Amino acid sequence: MKFAYKFSNLLGAFYRHGNLCFSKDGNSVISPVGNRISVFDLKNNKSETLPVSTTKNISCLGINPDGNLAILIDEDGAAVLVSLVTRAVLHHHHFHSPVHSVSFSPDGKKFVITKENVALMYHAPGRNREFNGFALDKSYYGPFDETTCIDWTDDSKCFAVGSKDMTTWIFGAERWANLIYYSLGGHKDIIVGCFFEKDSLDMYTVSQEGTLCVWESDTELEGLRKEGEGNNDDDDVEEIIGEDGETRGDVIKGSTDTPKQVEGIKNVRYSQRSKHYFNKAGDFNKLTAAAFHKKTRILVTGFASGAFHLHELPEFDLIHSLSISDQRISTIAMNPTGDWIGFGCSGLGQLLVWEWQSESYVFKQQGHFNNMNSLAYSPDGQYLVTGGDDGKVKVWNTNNGLCFVTFTEHSSSVTNVAFTSSGFVVVSASLDGTVRAFDLHRYRNFRTMTSPRPAQFSSLAVDSSGELVCAGSQDSFEIFLWSMQTGRLLEVLSGHEGPVSNLCFSPVQSVLASVSWDKTVRLWDMLDSWETKETLRLTSDGLAVTYRPDGQELAVASLDGEITFWNPQTGGQAGSIAGRHDLQMGRKETEKITAKQSAKGKSFTSLCYSADGESILAGGQSKFVCIYNIKEHVLMKKFEISCNLSLDAMEEFLDRRKMTEFGSLSLVDEGTGDGDGVELSLPGVKRGDMSSRRFKPEIRVGSLCFSPTGRSWATASTEGLLIYSLDASLVFDPYDLDMDVTPASIRQQVKKKEWASAILLSFRLNEMALKREVLEAVPYDQITVVCSSLPDVYVDKLLNFVASTLEKSNHLQFYLSWAQCLLTLHGQKLKNRSGAVLPTVQQLLKSIQRHSDDLSKLCDWNIYNIRYAAALSKQRGMKRTAAESLSDEEEEEEEVAMDSGGDEENIMNESIIVEI
Repeated sequence: MKFAYKFSNLLGAFYRHGNLCFSKDGNSVISPVGNRISVFDLKNNKSETLPVSTTKNISCLGINPDGNLAILIDEDGAAVLVSLVTRAVLHHHHFHSPVHSVSFSPDGKKFVITKENVALMYHAPGRNREFNGFALDKSYYGPFDETTCIDWTDDSKCFAVGSKDMTTWIFGAERWANLIYYSLGGHKDIIVGCFFEKDSLDMYTVSQEGTLCVWESDTELEGLRKEGEGNNDDDDVEEIIGEDGETRGDVIKGSTDTPKQVEGIKNVRYSQRSKHYFNKAGDFNKLTAAAFHKKTRILVTGFASGAFHLHELPEFDLIHSLSISDQRISTIAMNPTGDWIGFGCSGLGQLLVWEWQSESYVFKQQGHFNNMNSLAYSPDGQYLVTGGDDGKVKVWNTNNGLCFVTFTEHSSSVTNVAFTSSGFVVVSASLDGTVRAFDLHRYRNFRTMTSPRPAQFSSLAVDSSGELVCAGSQDSFEIFLWSMQTGRLLEVLSGHEGPVSNLCFSPVQSVLASVSWDKTVRLWDMLDSWETKETLRLTSDGLAVTYRPDGQELAVASLDGEITFWNPQTGGQAGSIAGRHDLQMGRKETEKITAKQSAKGKSFTSLCYSADGESILAGGQSKFVCIYNIKEHVLMKKFEISCNLSLDAMEEFLDRRKMTEFGSLSLVDEGTGDGDGVELSLPGVKRGDMSSRRFKPEIRVGSLCFSPTGRSWATASTEGLLIYSLDASLVFDPYDLDMDVTPASIRQQVKKKEWASAILLSFRLNEMALKREVLEAVPYDQITVVCSSLPDVYVDKLLNFVASTLEKSNHLQFYLSWAQCLLTLHGQKLKNRSGAVLPTVQQLLKSIQRHSDDLSKLCDWNIYNIRYAAALSKQRGMKRTAAESLSDEEEEEEEVAMDSGGDEENIMNESIIVEI
C-alpha cells in the first residue's frame, strides 16, 4: 500500500500568476497556482487542486460557458484542455509563442486566444470525438504591438481585442458586410480592459494611465448584415490553404484606413461619448487590472498600490473604494451574479473574494511569501503547521486545505515548528532568537522563550509530555532547554563543536538526540542531570536525525549523502543507505558545472519514518522524494514533486539554444519587466527602481512529515505544501473503462437485476442522473446484500452520493437505509480514514438534521391539527349529548307534570266525593 500514495492536494499556495475565473454557478473560484490550478469552493469552504499540470507556470486560463471544460496555457504557449468534471486531460496543443489571454464565446462554439499582435479564433471542442480538438477558424491582424485582453458580445457575433499600442480592435466573428474590423484610439497607455455593453456594440475601454473611454456605436447587433447580402470584394479577407490542400482558416487583416463600404450597406461607426479619469490631479497610480459585469454595469478597477474602485457605468458614479493590499492587484474577476469580486495579488500570493454589497470578505487566503521551511502534523492528523522565511507560522486544516490562523510575532525566518502531544499548542523556533508557543484555543502567543545571549535557533524539539522544549543554536553550538509551563530556561547543553542542525526526542523515553556539523550524534538523558548518554560518530557532517515511532531505531542523514541507522540502546550502527545518486540533481542555469558533478556535494536534508516504521522518506535539494525500505536497504519509489520547468534546477542538461561562447544567456541580467521569477528591489524603493532584477526559485524539499494516521504524508517545497495520500482517488478512472461501459449497458445490467455491477458501472461514468436511476431501482430488501459486496473504493463514493442526494430527495427511508447499511458494514474501514470521510459524514448528519427539523415541524403541526380536530369533535359531541340530555329531561318533566295534573284531579274528585 505504501507505493499507492498519490498527489492529493496543494496547500500554502493560492495564486501565483495569470487570470482568475469563477465557475458557472458562481460559488467557486478557479485560480492558477504555478503549473497547476486550484478550485476553491466558497460555499462549502473547501479547496481542491486538480491532478493535472502544465510544463511551466500557467499564464492564462479560460472556462467554457457550460463550466465543464478549461483551457490552461503556460508561459511558452503550451495548452492543455482539461475536463473539470472528470479532472482528466483531454487534449494537448502548442501555440509556439506566449499567449496573453484566452476567452470562450458566450455560445461556447468558438474561443479566441491572443498572442503577439494577432488574435486566433478556434472552433471550441464539442461533444463529438475529434482527433484535433483545436481547429483554427480565423486569424485576425490589426494591432501593431502585443495584444492584452479580449471581450465578446452577448450573441457571439463580435469580439474586441486590446493592445499595447494603445488601440482597441473590434472584429466580426463571422463575415459581416458592415463590420469586418474597427479600430478605437483615444488612450495614451496600454489597454488593460475592453468591455461590450449588454446586448449592444457600445464599448468601454480602460488603459493603464487610468483613463476610461465610453464609445457609442451607430448600429445595433441586429443591424449586422451577412456578407452575402451585399457585394464584397473580400480585399481584407484571405484564405489559408495548407500543403495538403485543406483550408486552414481565414486571415482578416485590419489597417488604420477606413474599411471599404459595401454598396447599399452602411458601415458600423463609433463615436466617443465621454472620457473619465480614475486618478486625481497630480496623483499617478498605475491601473493594473479591470473587470466589468454587464448586467449590473459595475466596473471594477485594480491599481498598483493595492487599491480598487467600483464604478457604475456609463455615469461613472463611484460606489466603493478600498485598499486590500500593499502590492499591485494582478487580476480581477466577477462571478456571474455580480455579487462577488475575486482579486489576485501575485506579489504576495494573495487570493481574496470581496462581496461589495455587504462590504465583507467571502474568502481571504495568503500563503508563505518566501520559502516554506518546516512543517508538522497534529497528533490526530487533522491539522498541519508550517513556518516560512517570511516569519509567519500558519496552521492548516487538512480536510478543506485552508489556513485558519496565522501568527506573525516572529521578526525573522521561522526555521522549525512542532505540535505538542495535546495538539492545541504550536511551538516555533526562529532566527530572531526566540522560541514561541501559540495557543490554538485563544489564538495567542502565550510563551516566549529566549536565551541568555542572543542566538539564532535552527532546530527545535518538544518531548512527548509537552513539558520540555529544546532549541539548537547555529552560532553558539549549544542546545537550550526550557520548561513549557513556566517558560524558564532550565539548562544549556554544551558539547557540540559545530552548529546544531537537528533535534529529536525519543517517543518512548526522555532522551534527546542532537546532530551537528561536528560529525557526531549525541543522546542526552533528560532524567539524569541532562548529561550525554551516548555519542555516535559519523563519517560526515550530520544534517538530520529522527526516531522510529517505537523509539528502537535512529536514522541520521549526513553530508556525504548517506542515511545511517543506529540502535539508540547499544549505540551500534544497524545499517546504511547510500542515497546520493537517487537525488538526481538538476543543473541550475547559472552553474558552471554539470548536474552530475554538482550532485556529489548534495545530500538529504530531511528524514521521516512511516507510521509503521518499515520505510523512511528522504528529501533534499532535488525535485524527488525517495522512500526506502529499511530492512532491505533498497529504494522502493521516487516521488517527483514537481515537473514545473519555470523553477530552477529542474533539468539535468541546459538548453543548448541558450548557450553562447560567453556562457548561458540566463547570466545576463535583463532588469525589471514582465519576466519570470520573483522580483527583488532595493529597500525603500517603491517605484522606478532600475536596479530591480529577478531570479528563478530553485526546486527543493524543505521538510517532510508523515501523518500519524499513516494514510498520508506532506512535504514543504518550493511549490508549496504538497500532500500525498492513499485516499486520493480520481473522479474518473480511465483504466477501468472500456467502450462497452455505456448508459445502455448499465440499464441492461439493471434489467438483469445485477445491482452491484450496475452501481459500479454508473459510478465509473459518474453521471448524477444515471447513478440516481440505478440506485433507486434496487429493491429495498436487497440493500444489505449490495452494500456487503461493494469494493472499498466505491464505499466512500456511494456514501458521498447518498449524503448529497438525501439532502434533496423525498425518499427518506430508502436513502437512510443505504446510509445505515454502509456505515454498519464498512464502519471500521471508514473509521481508519476518518479524515477523508469526515466531510461526508458531516454532510450526511446535516441532511438528516435538516430533514428531521422539517419533519418534526410538519409532524408537530399535524399533531396540533389532530388534537384540535379531536378536541373540536369532542366539544361538539358534548354539546350534542348535553342537548339530547336536556331534551330528555324536558320530556320527563312534561310527563311528570301530566302525571301530577292527573293526581290533582283525582284528589279533587275524591275531596268532592267526600264532601258529598
